[in-house]
Amino acid sequence: MQASPNGSAGTPVTDIDGARFRSVLGRFATGVVAITAIETGTGRPTGLAANSFTSVSIDPPLVAFCVAHTSTTWPRLRGADRLCINILSEPQLEVCKRLAIKGGDKFAGIEWTESPNGSPLIDGALAWIECSVEQEHVAGDHVIVVARVHDLDKYHEGDPLLFYKGGYGRFV
Repeated sequence: MQASPNGSAGTPVTDIDGARFRSVLGRFATGVVAITAIETGTGRPTGLAANSFTSVSIDPPLVAFCVAHTSTTWPRLRGADRLCINILSEPQLEVCKRLAIKGGDKFAGIEWTESPNGSPLIDGALAWIECSVEQEHVAGDHVIVVARVHDLDKYHEGDPLLFYKGGYGRFV
């Protein structure tokens, strides 16, 4: 049976309440990443936090993440030659919150070093993935970014920072 443009198997699409959508999908636990780069023009580090991150392909090595159209940071990250995806550890909740704010110096108080190609590698991250934007796909109120991996490694040992049911935590 083929799905129609209206919905699955000819069923009309129904309006889904946004709060209910978040509540139900929030039951899927995800890790949290910080996507960072050196901003072209200013030479300053910038970044954003995301919980929509996944591996896509091994050959070629590709990853993906989603960014809201309303993000003011994504346009500044997109212009960089290389991005660094930092997989955040459980003690890095404050880093996540800092990178999630709108405006200001997001890197104030965040310790970092340079990845092999100069992107911000956040101290305490579990691992890092250096990549470049390969494709962008508009999807509703977000853009799905597919990025080609150029280098990656483990960084620190520890437990991941998890996002679940609208909050942050860890395994117990």
